[in-house]
Amino acid sequence: MHLKQQRKIIFAITIFYTLFILYFLFFAFGRAGKVDQITEYTFIFLPDSFFRLPGLSDLLHPTLMDFVGFGNIAAFIPFGILIPLLYRTSFVRFMISFILSILVLETIQALTFLGSFDMNDVIQNSLGAAIGFGAYKLGFRTKNNWRNIAATGISSVVLMLGVCGVFGMLDQVFTKEMGPFVAINDLKDSTGKTLTGSKPSSLKIGGQDVEPQYNVYNIEGKKKETYTYTLGNKGELYLFFNYGIPDQKDFQGSIKLTIDGHEFLSVSAEDQGHEPAVNEIFLPQADELTITIEGNETLWDVGFREMVYFWN
Repeated sequence: MHLKQQRKIIFAITIFYTLFILYFLFFAFGRAGKVDQITEYTFIFLPDSFFRLPGLSDLLHPTLMDFVGFGNIAAFIPFGILIPLLYRTSFVRFMISFILSILVLETIQALTFLGSFDMNDVIQNSLGAAIGFGAYKLGFRTKNNWRNIAATGISSVVLMLGVCGVFGMLDQVFTKEMGPFVAINDLKDSTGKTLTGSKPSSLKIGGQDVEPQYNVYNIEGKKKETYTYTLGNKGELYLFFNYGIPDQKDFQGSIKLTIDGHEFLSVSAEDQGHEPAVNEIFLPQADELTITIEGNETLWDVGFREMVYFWN
């Protein structure tokens, strides 16, 4: 096939594929019909996650976001192959032009209410184009077009898997997960002593049998009891606890939880039901926890799980 004829075919494929992508960017998924329902521009400048390599369970039961993340990369691989076939260009020049084009398209999406400006999309689309350019460089090395196409296709798959693997590892390194549960009675109070509360024993609350696993806190024969623990200025943790009034006792009392002088829970018997309450509180940072109990209120299995990196 003549070189000029090949160029015309590649140019036609590029135009057709560009129109195809533009359709999905602006009109697919009923975007046009939702314009009247949108009243605010959406600009997401900070990427919230890296593209991650799906695990076996993800591959067997992929979510919509798995398909979206994969599609945002794979759909733009052809541009990294077609553009260099049409015009001689360096990788840096190609990527600068591509990123600027995507930024313009994302901005138009947001301003026309046909989508949003999302930096996650910009990064994923650019990765796809970079993979395509790399596959082009690896694949088009001979005069045999069919061999070049096959080599480029294989290179695209290999590079895609490589990028997914690298970003999957980055996602693991920079993503926090919940650490193990730490019972509050394993810590020391503000004086350095260990306050364990009562030994865990069976309770019956709201007709339900409750089996505390870690600790139980109540007034222990007093009118009021206060427990204070030093958490060590931990950041990003979830505090877990349960409370209620045992069936055999009068329905009166109160519980107050204070973190670094700020009240996070204050509940009295009049404000709660007869069934046991299960609670979870997110704390951006916490140093000192104070538990104040009055009356027949009982608190149990108090502890926390800290958000940590896997290498911690």
